[in-house]
Amino acid sequence: MDTSYSRPTMSWRDGWRLTPLALPMLLPLCDPQARASGLTDPAAIDRAVVEFTGAAIGQPGGARMAADRRLQLAACAAPLAVSWHSPAKNAVQVECAEPNSWRIFVGVTAPAAAAKPAAPAIKRGDALIIMVRGRGFSVQQQGEAMESGAVGDWIFVRTARKAEPLRARIERPGMAIIPAS
Repeated sequence: MDTSYSRPTMSWRDGWRLTPLALPMLLPLCDPQARASGLTDPAAIDRAVVEFTGAAIGQPGGARMAADRRLQLAACAAPLAVSWHSPAKNAVQVECAEPNSWRIFVGVTAPAAAAKPAAPAIKRGDALIIMVRGRGFSVQQQGEAMESGAVGDWIFVRTARKAEPLRARIERPGMAIIPAS
């Protein structure tokens, strides 16, 4: 049995066959001037987010952290478009329109509380009217609040001591509504 192993030989030149394809992709990483031309500066993204939110990076209401300096996004001919990504205002969308469109999302810290939370309209243990309201009908019954909450909050309520808790929206002090679909 022949146990010799023949290793294929490869010259140095054969290993660099992809150099013409790889060079344009790697050049921006090595050459700061090449990087500056044709790419959006991450600091411009930071400035746009600060201007939009009105808060500095790391501050309440501002970006959680600066844009990653390694980002290589195509240069944007128009000013960056900035908008809230969600109604919760916990992320900002930064977008470049034509011709080289791209979009990124920047996390935002929770803003500082501007006002004191609303006083509870219902406190845990309060007796209240629980109303089931649907299209063309409403049914109401006495119940008990299992949580405290302000008008508009959703809380757990129950209709009897051993009844399963239900989610209801506080309509006004002393009344919670369960919408029927």
